[in-house]
Amino acid sequence: MSKASRSKNASRVQDRLIDELIGISRGVIADGMVDESEAIFLGQWIENHREIADKWPVNVLYARLTEMLKDGVLSLDEQQELMETLRDLTGESQQFQETNRPTTLPVDKPAPAIEFTDKTFCLTGRFVFGSMLDCEETIAELGGHLVQTPGKETDYLVIGELCSPDWIHTTFGRSIEKAVELKTQGVPLRILTEEHWVNSLADA
Repeated sequence: MSKASRSKNASRVQDRLIDELIGISRGVIADGMVDESEAIFLGQWIENHREIADKWPVNVLYARLTEMLKDGVLSLDEQQELMETLRDLTGESQQFQETNRPTTLPVDKPAPAIEFTDKTFCLTGRFVFGSMLDCEETIAELGGHLVQTPGKETDYLVIGELCSPDWIHTTFGRSIEKAVELKTQGVPLRILTEEHWVNSLADA
């Protein structure tokens, strides 16, 4: 079997495993709650399928499960946060049931390499990675700077994966439009998906 064929087969296996995890997650949240044993089960399932542990969106879920369970207790707040995360990842979130996929957004293609040190980031939308504060703190820890709205000095606009279908009529939609306008004026601002941004953290 050629290297290309092996790579294609591996990709198919990974896709099937991710689909399986999404199905398991839907079953977990079907009763409207997530308990500690279910969280442990999800974490162990991912550990048993390490080939997708670093793939989007499994990498985000795995990181959150690891953080929540490191003290051996899943608090009520953590249960609620995990419930919301699983709803978002499975598409069960009522507010974001029909998320705009990155292909429908004006993101840079091919996705550029991301530098963090002394670079200026603007975040918009809702993020699978965590709260806006979580995202901002992660960028700051890597030496980046944050701005509330895109400007001529902005290097990157990162669009949260859970972008509403009517993004063009929303506050974060205006940020996207502003970024596009700046790019047409020659500003070297790059527009990124959350997925690409998260995957770049591992190399930062």
